[in-house]
Amino acid sequence: MNMNKTVKRALALMLAMLMLVTVFAACGNDSGNSSGSSSEESGQSSEASNSGTEESSDVGGEDEEPTDTGWTIPSIDSDDYDEISDYYYEFNLSEFHELCEAYAAEIEDQNRRWALEALAEAKLMASGVMQPTRCNGGQYQISAVAPGSVTSNGWGSDDRRYQYALITDKVLKTEDRDALKKLLNEKRGTGEYRAAATEYLTSHGYQLKDSLNLAFGEMPTTYDMVNTSRAGDATYSIGSVDSLLYYDGEDRELFALAESYDVSEDGLTYTFHIRKGVKWVDSQGREVGDVIADDWVAGMQHMLDSQAGLETLFIGYVVGVGDYVDGKCDIDGVGIKAIDDYTLEYTLEKKTPYFTSMLHYGISLPLSRSYYTSQGGKFGDDFDDADENYMYGRDPDHIAYCGPFLITNVTENNSITYKANPLYWDAENVTIKSMSYLFNDGSDPTKGYNDVKARTIDNYGINSSTLVMAKEEKMDGDEKSVFDTYVYVSATGSASYFNFLNINRAAWANSNNASDAVSKQTDEQKEVTHAAMNNVHFRRALACSVDRVTWNAQNVGDDIAELCLRNTYTPATFVTLSEDVTVPVNGVDTTFPAGTDYGKIMQAQLDADGVKITVYKDDPNAENGRGTGDGFDGWFNVEYAQSELEIALEELAANGITVDESNPVHLDFVYPSQSPTRTNAVNAFKQQVEKNLGGKVIIDLVDCPDNKVWYATGYNIERGYEANYDLFDLSGWSPDYQDPCSYVDTFLPNYNGYMTKCIGIY
Repeated sequence: MNMNKTVKRALALMLAMLMLVTVFAACGNDSGNSSGSSSEESGQSSEASNSGTEESSDVGGEDEEPTDTGWTIPSIDSDDYDEISDYYYEFNLSEFHELCEAYAAEIEDQNRRWALEALAEAKLMASGVMQPTRCNGGQYQISAVAPGSVTSNGWGSDDRRYQYALITDKVLKTEDRDALKKLLNEKRGTGEYRAAATEYLTSHGYQLKDSLNLAFGEMPTTYDMVNTSRAGDATYSIGSVDSLLYYDGEDRELFALAESYDVSEDGLTYTFHIRKGVKWVDSQGREVGDVIADDWVAGMQHMLDSQAGLETLFIGYVVGVGDYVDGKCDIDGVGIKAIDDYTLEYTLEKKTPYFTSMLHYGISLPLSRSYYTSQGGKFGDDFDDADENYMYGRDPDHIAYCGPFLITNVTENNSITYKANPLYWDAENVTIKSMSYLFNDGSDPTKGYNDVKARTIDNYGINSSTLVMAKEEKMDGDEKSVFDTYVYVSATGSASYFNFLNINRAAWANSNNASDAVSKQTDEQKEVTHAAMNNVHFRRALACSVDRVTWNAQNVGDDIAELCLRNTYTPATFVTLSEDVTVPVNGVDTTFPAGTDYGKIMQAQLDADGVKITVYKDDPNAENGRGTGDGFDGWFNVEYAQSELEIALEELAANGITVDESNPVHLDFVYPSQSPTRTNAVNAFKQQVEKNLGGKVIIDLVDCPDNKVWYATGYNIERGYEANYDLFDLSGWSPDYQDPCSYVDTFLPNYNGYMTKCIGIY
């Protein structure tokens, strides 16, 4: 049956109630107003600072007197998981949410919207519910993949579309890579780079090969591109289905399955003219139908029916999507129509300048309606992917392809292999005829390095274990070392990774296997941890007590440990104001001139709140010539961490909870013990926190024997109550389209924010 959001929540509640313990009733989550902090600094509304003691499901008791500190441990007397999540969300993130509602109301003025988004994100950072760790890129790499092979745009999935990649028979020398990057910058936007790069490579002793081999560490959970929101799934299936548009290696937005499109004068209607003659095929390359406009309608409906996390991305953009998700209309009420076989129309709720950038991801991919139904797929009220006859996406033999690659074989924890689709619409221009992902679980930190040297794989990120080897060894008769000849520093990317703090923990063992990743916390420790994790000062103390350079060095080595650090969620230079904007910062109208980076606006809000975190600093040597939010540790501040901890402990004491060296707060940090680098990293984290916070916080390392168990603690969870950790540093986010809200909206409440589950709610 079709499960709208309300029904899904009810089923989630049924599961959650089997797991929830008395912590919900005993003590809740808070970072409310406190002594020594303004309401802005605390990141909370004053309404949420009292405990609820009545037997009704109303949150926040009206009659309870607050403690002298002005902060009281929150609690909610309710059995409704949604209500519990709503309560703790507003208690911890009310100021962030208020600014989210402000930027959501900005339809016409894009610059003002960006400024308000930056202010909102500053409140999110100040709340301390997550601590930025690093970005993708900014690491030592060795590779045979030429720059400009895929887009450098960080949104959508086109950076994983490799059909036009330029792969060399030998590892690229650093000097040649630098020359190609210069050539790319010269040719960007002209369409001439690929030809020029090919000429350069062949004239410098390289041959281009038509295969690509990469490493991977976790098996995909589905091959249905519109029924997943995990990058770990999309990476391995994106080549199976083409989109309307795509970004090439020069970052040009070009036509793929669309030949052209028109935009109405009011900016609310986009009409795409679909490429004729494109074929759907099965995994054997046999034709199963034509690609037509209705396939996008089918794809949209299947994506909304599946509710795998993508459905919220079009809410507020495409007409009727929210109503469909809530069961208030059928697909005819959604703003996507097949006017005829080759004319597709989107109708928007509001003018959206970045709308086409939203069409490069799973939310807008086509689905062969006839093939989908032949595999047991149904739509609307009849959708049920748990039905035994439902086969679509279960494996690569049960999907329809219209992309450049067919998946030919999947061997568990070994490899995924591909071959070129002979009926692909642009087959004559495809440079890669075969591709493979080869499994590497990280247990041997030298495997990737040895594989790229042996040309078994074409790209590898140098880690702390192999950096020494690269500096000492030579390859192919070179005079200099591998490091001096081939290693380069990759550009920082748009993916941001975090250490998440579980503010509403309800699982102390994995939900899929109760014998995995079992916590050793006592019931008393659980209550203390729960209270502490919901105090904003405690969370800031924890976040600011860790030297992230030392922490990161365990994974990438000392040389570049600082380069890939990120201090924000949205990259600080993701967008830049094109005109002057005036917005209220804590009630004071503040003007940010044209040319101001997003991160600089964030910093203004943090400074106004007195939160001693640096997320942006002026740097004339930065790529934009103004400033940056990457490449430095703006959070590590032991003095500030200790002062925040002192406030937190005073507030906890006023609520009857004593925390000291004899009665510390215990926090579970899960990690994969088969990975030496990850093991070193969590131990570095543990040592720093315990030292810098004076032994009042103890990090208990919870051993996961392999990646499967580790992923099950957090990365593969569907709901917050399944999160089996206090601290978790595996998940991150890359944007789906070209607006900061693609990041910030992931922390919206009411199941509209995909990442809220990482902090234990929704």
